[in-house]
Amino acid sequence: MKTYPLNINGYKTELPILPLPSGVEICFFNLHGNPALTEHCGKELAKHLSDCDVVLTAESKGLQLSHVIARELGHEFYAVARKSKKLYMQDGIEVSYGSSITTGKDQCLYLSKHDVDLLVGKKVAIVDDVVSTGASLLGLEELVKKAGGIIHKKAFVLAEGSAAKRDDVIYLAPIPIIIPEK
Repeated sequence: MKTYPLNINGYKTELPILPLPSGVEICFFNLHGNPALTEHCGKELAKHLSDCDVVLTAESKGLQLSHVIARELGHEFYAVARKSKKLYMQDGIEVSYGSSITTGKDQCLYLSKHDVDLLVGKKVAIVDDVVSTGASLLGLEELVKKAGGIIHKKAFVLAEGSAAKRDDVIYLAPIPIIIPEK
């Protein structure tokens, strides 16, 4: 398997290069099951988010990252946008947004009333593992606005492809989108 060498602020790793149905290849980044990488990335991102009141992430890869960040910032809770509506979310809010590079289809995000209340009038840090097309980020931004929060910072471990040129996001390292030669 081909891999991409990556240095994330001193943490060296190899990302597997995986093909998408579209024909492009991505450097697959996965925090699941890797406590050392998650701790490192969470602590590094927390350094940039000390002036935020609450962290918001989307399930699932942002969950453990946000846990570390919230702990580092001394926050009692962090908000989680779910990709399916759970039974306890009947009084929450939802937004629809476009497709991400990995899903290729339109999606929805749901926020429980508890998490909506965490965001109202607060400076929110939107956090996730990778920003690429920005579709998921747009969904999270819409949730913050709908909940009455203030989008204060947008932080990611990695910025993929042209997302690394955005000046409205914080990220620890860039990764390429690979277009195979024909």
